[in-house]
Amino acid sequence: MSCDLILALDVPTREEAAPILRQLRGHLRWVKIGLQMFTAYGPEYVREVAGLGFNVFLDLKLHDIPNTVAKAVESLAPLPIQMLTLHTAGGGEMMGAAANAQQKHNPNLLLLGVTVLTSMDSAGLAEIGVTASSADQVARLGRLAADSGLRGLVCSPLEVAMLRQKLPADMKLITPGIRPGGEAGGDDQKRVMTPAEAARAGSSYIVVGRPILKAADPAAAARAILAELAATKA
Repeated sequence: MSCDLILALDVPTREEAAPILRQLRGHLRWVKIGLQMFTAYGPEYVREVAGLGFNVFLDLKLHDIPNTVAKAVESLAPLPIQMLTLHTAGGGEMMGAAANAQQKHNPNLLLLGVTVLTSMDSAGLAEIGVTASSADQVARLGRLAADSGLRGLVCSPLEVAMLRQKLPADMKLITPGIRPGGEAGGDDQKRVMTPAEAARAGSSYIVVGRPILKAADPAAAARAILAELAATKA
């Protein structure tokens, strides 16, 4: 199973992002635009990044009543995006409404259900009244997402192998919490793996931010990760 790399473009401004994107053109295909950049610059920035030749993963984690989420998917459908996130915690009705809107307005868009944020562990779940372990909660929400018509999930790399056993084989699994070469965390991710470990576990895509963004040579950092992923297919 192949695994590809997505850059998490988590920087404060488009001016800071611009030289990084210029360096990465031709080296990686995917860029994730999250709430920070989308809130600051809106749909036009999505078009700008897509215009540079990147595939865009729009990470908005939609979570509202079913009709509102469905209308949001409809509003976003004309944008040049290939992936879009919503929270599986919104429930089956919400996910089903979103999936119906996606099929109607952008059949090629991959809707991704966010299970348990990689910043959370079992202690964090307990704080909000979830007594299940993070792995059990991910499994429950993953099954609900698949039953609701979603074809992809965002999850910790630590849960990929488990999900591969429980979900349809064609389910796309996108994993943040990736630290090249066992790099120390020092940020808000708690459930992490290396790129090779995530690929061997069955990730479809890995999401990497700071190890590329903060590298002296972002293109070289991206190439090294892609080479690590390619080696797992040998």
